[in-house]
Amino acid sequence: MANSRRKFLKNSSLALAVGAGGAWGCKGPEKEIVAAPYINYNKTYQWKMTTTWPPNFPVTGEGCQHFARWVEEMSGGRMKIKVYGGGELVPSLESFEAVSNGAIEMGHGAAYYWAGKAPAAQFFAAVPFGMNFQQINSWVVAGGGRALWEELYDRFDLMPMICGNTGVQMGGWYNKEINEIGDLKGLKMRMPGLGGKVLTKAGGTAMLVAGGEIYTNLERGVIDATEWIGPYHDYKMGFHRVAKYYYYPGWHEPGPALELIINKTKFLELPSDLQVIIRTAAHRCNTWMGAEFDAKNFIYLEKIINEGQVEIKPFPDEVLEGLRGYTDEVIAEVTSKDADSRKVYEAYNTFRKGLNKWSRISEKMHYEKLIKP
Repeated sequence: MANSRRKFLKNSSLALAVGAGGAWGCKGPEKEIVAAPYINYNKTYQWKMTTTWPPNFPVTGEGCQHFARWVEEMSGGRMKIKVYGGGELVPSLESFEAVSNGAIEMGHGAAYYWAGKAPAAQFFAAVPFGMNFQQINSWVVAGGGRALWEELYDRFDLMPMICGNTGVQMGGWYNKEINEIGDLKGLKMRMPGLGGKVLTKAGGTAMLVAGGEIYTNLERGVIDATEWIGPYHDYKMGFHRVAKYYYYPGWHEPGPALELIINKTKFLELPSDLQVIIRTAAHRCNTWMGAEFDAKNFIYLEKIINEGQVEIKPFPDEVLEGLRGYTDEVIAEVTSKDADSRKVYEAYNTFRKGLNKWSRISEKMHYEKLIKP
């Protein structure tokens, strides 16, 4: 009797194992159990992030702090990231190289800062008269932009991720009126990226100045004008105290994407769950920053208006059309000299043209027909 019982239990166990295999492999006769990745939950990671923003800078700097906290929370404390403002660990505009060579694990900034290293990087930040926040998100997340971005940065051992956006910016602060395109001649203006090249075409001088130095340079006359972000940040920076005119719209940056860059070798050495956690936190940060800018900008625009020291003016149509023409020239020059830029911009522009057909009967009509003043 004992032998029969042992035989029964053995056969039953075998049947149960086969049945379990069938439950895992639901599609046809081939059954495969995929082993879960080994994750050492006792191992912790201490990483550093450097940014191009002044220390504790509102929204962009805050977003980086939120990102670090979200990663720590989602990882159960296994990964901690210390965030440094520009200049605290390395100079603001040296973060790309510091992350690329592995001295620092990650950085946060905008891709157009690295045009000198990779001209095509500019198209992943802002294109004058180009896509806005919603549109560039669609291109990077769902329209093929991410693959191109990763391909471009791979040679620098970097992994890029979209991680923030300011939305449509203001056109900048000026100490002279801009009534015609000729008024830009001789103008010294802080303006990075493709917008800076367009300004140069118009006869101005584009200067790349770190955020923490802009106010002093504008106050002392080192520059005649500056663009920065929008009412919230511009008010906090105090530009309304040292400039006479505040122009719109931000033709140069209609929706600049911000980036998280990670040393790719170190990123791929992380357990798979931490890689997913970082990507998830970056997406959350991207959404949070865009929302926070909108929530703050209208409040601080009212503050600027009510203080009554600055004239808020639209660029004349003639000026915008002149800048649009110079933009076409700049893009043609950049893409003719650099194969990566040509490849990236062709993809960007094809997506933009297709999406604009939809935007004209959706977003545009929403603002023109459905919103009352």
